[in-house]
Amino acid sequence: MAFISTQPKTGRLVSLDVFRGLTVAAMILVNNPGDWGHIYPPLEHSKWNGCTPTDLIFPSFLFMVGVAIVYAMETKKQDPLNHKKLILSAFRRMFILMVVLGWGLNLFFNPGLSHLRFPGVLPRIALVYFISTILYLKTSQKTRDWLFVIFLVGYYIVMNFVPVPGGGSPNLEPETNIGAYIDRLILTPDHLWGQSKTWDPEGLLGTFPAICTCLFGIRLGSWLKRKDRDDNVKVSWAFAFGILSVVTGLAWGLFFPINKALWSSSFVLYAGGITALGLTLAYWLIDVQGYKRFTSFFLPFGANAITAYVLGDLVPHFVGKINIGGKGIYQLFFTPYFSPVNASLASAILTVLLVWIIMYVLYRKHIIIKV
Repeated sequence: MAFISTQPKTGRLVSLDVFRGLTVAAMILVNNPGDWGHIYPPLEHSKWNGCTPTDLIFPSFLFMVGVAIVYAMETKKQDPLNHKKLILSAFRRMFILMVVLGWGLNLFFNPGLSHLRFPGVLPRIALVYFISTILYLKTSQKTRDWLFVIFLVGYYIVMNFVPVPGGGSPNLEPETNIGAYIDRLILTPDHLWGQSKTWDPEGLLGTFPAICTCLFGIRLGSWLKRKDRDDNVKVSWAFAFGILSVVTGLAWGLFFPINKALWSSSFVLYAGGITALGLTLAYWLIDVQGYKRFTSFFLPFGANAITAYVLGDLVPHFVGKINIGGKGIYQLFFTPYFSPVNASLASAILTVLLVWIIMYVLYRKHIIIKV
């Protein structure tokens, strides 16, 4: 990782940093309840089919990876001589995200290579980022639009109509769908998620629709960055596109259920549409209308998003090791004074605030930690 101290860049899309910061803060909140047995329903993932606010967090982040690709590379991509350097840089970032941070954190919390989980949030971000970068550099927007459709329709066909080898009929159940079969075949059960080791919510086949989420972000980012359109026109069409995507996702969900764990095609459209609406609203309020007072809390998270995510795992780990009189922080300061669900929520909020303090110091010193 490179530690870079610099002044904030001019021309930066502030709404992207704010919305990304909101997403990372929400991710830390839902990943760190004080008690996993007592959580408010909106802060939990759906059991299988369906979508809660928590299910929207990860696709929102991948969507914004796509937007960020446009704002970071649009000028540089005009010269083909820059492509090799950009692709090598993207590969280096993929390696750091996947191996150093993703697998490294996994080994930190669960030592032992024999059961190291290969998929995960950071590995999926890494793969999607790298592949989407290549597509952005080497293909036109029209080609990417076609790939978006081909990946989503192809994923729908494979999941719903291709028999599972070994005699299984096509199905969308966690352990018996064809994506789970592919993961067990290629990655082997020892390197999958959970105790059952039979499937993984960030599996290989689901990477294709996840790429579509990033391509969706590239499409919106390219539209918002256009100089030949008035802001009112850009915002109006972006809102219309977001609404159309949500409606199409809901309609598709009638026969290919909205499902975050499968990253179903309907989920891509539904979650992507909601993210597009949220980011467009932020763009209108912050970058167009100039309402920036409420942004100060989220900007430190957004400017150092991956760092904040990693600290969201490390900070509660070390805070949990604090022991006073035989009791931990949670037992001392939360359970005696709150109901079980409120104590769990209050502990999660404390984690967000502790991480924010670190991110705020980095932000005020203009330190951006890049991978």
